[in-house]
Amino acid sequence: MAELIPVNIVIGDRTYRIKTNPEDEEVIRKTVKTINDKIIEFKTQFAGQDMQDYIAMVIIWYATQAADLAKTGSDQGEMADVLKNFEAQIDKYL
Repeated sequence: MAELIPVNIVIGDRTYRIKTNPEDEEVIRKTVKTINDKIIEFKTQFAGQDMQDYIAMVIIWYATQAADLAKTGSDQGEMADVLKNFEAQIDKYL
């Protein structure tokens, strides 16, 4: 098992020190960048809120994105099943 490395990340003006596998560091940094970019976007759209509000908005956005991806993957699997069934029915007539 690989040794965990310390990584300092900043989310919404706060610094967090986490330990992670070296191969996960790049994904973590990209995720943190996306989160901070969304915070800036929400600050622009909804001026006058506090940081906790912006972070809550980002959490809702991120969860919605994940749910959409899961649904899309599920829909694709269902569509593949329908197409296989349809193909099998066509093959019966050929």
